Amino acid sequence: MKFVAHQFDWMLAGAAAVLCCLGSLAIVRAEDFAPLSGSFPLRQLFWLAISCCAVLATLRFHYRSLARNSFALMVLALALLIAVYFFPATNGARRWLRIGSFSFQPSEFGKLAYVLALARYLMYRDSYRRLPGLLLPLGLTMLPVLLILKEPDLGTALLFFPVLFAMLFAAGARLRHLSIVAIAGLCLSPLLWSQMSREQRSRITALAEQTTADQRPTDDGYHLHQAKQMLALGGVSGSWLSGAPEIDPVFYRVPEAHTDSIFTVVVERFGLWGAGLMLGLYSVVVWRCLATAQSTREPFGRLIAVGVGSLLAVQVLINTGMMVGLLPITGLALPLISYGGSSLLATLIGLGLVLNVGLRPGYEVAGEPFRFRD
Repeated sequence: MKFVAHQFDWMLAGAAAVLCCLGSLAIVRAEDFAPLSGSFPLRQLFWLAISCCAVLATLRFHYRSLARNSFALMVLALALLIAVYFFPATNGARRWLRIGSFSFQPSEFGKLAYVLALARYLMYRDSYRRLPGLLLPLGLTMLPVLLILKEPDLGTALLFFPVLFAMLFAAGARLRHLSIVAIAGLCLSPLLWSQMSREQRSRITALAEQTTADQRPTDDGYHLHQAKQMLALGGVSGSWLSGAPEIDPVFYRVPEAHTDSIFTVVVERFGLWGAGLMLGLYSVVVWRCLATAQSTREPFGRLIAVGVGSLLAVQVLINTGMMVGLLPITGLALPLISYGGSSLLATLIGLGLVLNVGLRPGYEVAGEPFRFRD
């Protein structure tokens, strides 16, 4: 296949590349706030190189070839999510498959397989235009959600529902039906609460028990308190521009500084301006995903772009929200920024698929995108 330069979304690719560079700088800084074993920045660069090769490979084939294999990929993802329970737990959670020195997190690839499978199901059907027709997409969603909740990984499990609603809306589901489902979900939230572990509940109650700067909790609110301390430390310009003196890495230590809490490191290092740049770049990436979806006349590609864009947007909102005390702290990485080969590889493959859709806008097989009859 010959690539056409004016069809390639350089804005999407450029914004993602800058985010990856910002993440590498933040991981270097995170080593000053947490005792890390091994060279995490070098490992991240290694995975970044592999991910870039994966993106190039993703651009070589037509994305529609994935449609016929999407359900098989979903079954494989579910099998891997089950396989984690046969491996030893790490820090009380079973989220990784470890083979020798190699390990990866199946839930990261499960999110992408879910987007492909849901896009394949929704691409030609109109049953979801009726309220009972939403049951099968909901059932497809609950399969990975329940498996991931059992790991336990509440943050990743919660991602699936906003992505489901976004893809259903893009496919043509009626807004009033989606509202009914959302209200029903809220009514069932006590059932979800009853299934949570004590630790998961404590992270939610910690939101109502946030302490002031001069108070230093040692139990459930410790992570949130330390995160806010780091955010305040960055100020407007951050330590990188202001030349702030060396600080006490013990007093300002934040748990999982290189993964879940990497947003606090970005703010500490680059300040409010750096955080604004990061969020602006994420906005560009999500905007380009939705723009690709709107310009595509082929339903499978349109739904892939919506699914990947909404998945990225929700992850960013949850991760940054939990670091500033608006949402409970859960184990959820900041895409393209946090350390983690599985997250980086899965995210860039997803964006590679969106670029693939943009290179092949397809043909008219459906109505005007995002406009539907009531």
